[in-house]
Amino acid sequence: MASKVRRLSLAFALVLVLVLASSRDFLREYKLVVVGGGGVGKSCLTIQLIQSHFVDEYDPTIEDSYRKQCVIDEEVALLDVLDTAGQEEYSAMREQYMRTGEGFLLVYSITSRQSFEEITTFQQQILRVKDKDYFPMVVVGNKCDLEGEREVTRQEGEALAKSFGCKFIETSAKSRINVDKAFYDIVREIRRYNREMQGYSTGSGGASGINGPPKPMDVEGGEQEAGCCSKCVIM
Repeated sequence: MASKVRRLSLAFALVLVLVLASSRDFLREYKLVVVGGGGVGKSCLTIQLIQSHFVDEYDPTIEDSYRKQCVIDEEVALLDVLDTAGQEEYSAMREQYMRTGEGFLLVYSITSRQSFEEITTFQQQILRVKDKDYFPMVVVGNKCDLEGEREVTRQEGEALAKSFGCKFIETSAKSRINVDKAFYDIVREIRRYNREMQGYSTGSGGASGINGPPKPMDVEGGEQEAGCCSKCVIM
């Protein structure tokens, strides 16, 4: 009898180990990189996502990394978010994080025409480093709560994102407007890109049914509705 109990205990322990290992396998990690000029609110967006509060003082970032577990479209995701330096003196560091990133948030401030014009430089540099014609990105117009100081129209932001073949969204880190959605949208785009890459590599043509590498997403339909995150955990 004791021997039978021991065997059952061992079998249960083995099943538990396999279940835990399987759970770890399904916890997909996404390496997200937040880029943009200095003072556009990259750190504020990231900290609002991770810690749910707004940082009022501007302290130039060199490089900070944050992790958060959440559920996006009923799939568990571990977000590894790299908040990068926007100042020109740190430009030599850019290619290093661009090599490892799976998806990029291109952030400008709607109150700064210069920061908007810098976005194209970031986009082109990412494509050059990745050696791709397209890579998962979302254009983010931050500080939409400062409507009275706006220098860049929403239509201009949408047009730029359309020229890149990616989504556009306006956010406010201060008012927590569309903060989660911006990060969730880039995860969705990474998933779409990976599905098409897998289909292309196996010769099935990917989700689009076309034999070729992943194409920029169709942005004619405008923004999709934001998905919900039923559970988020800071890692």
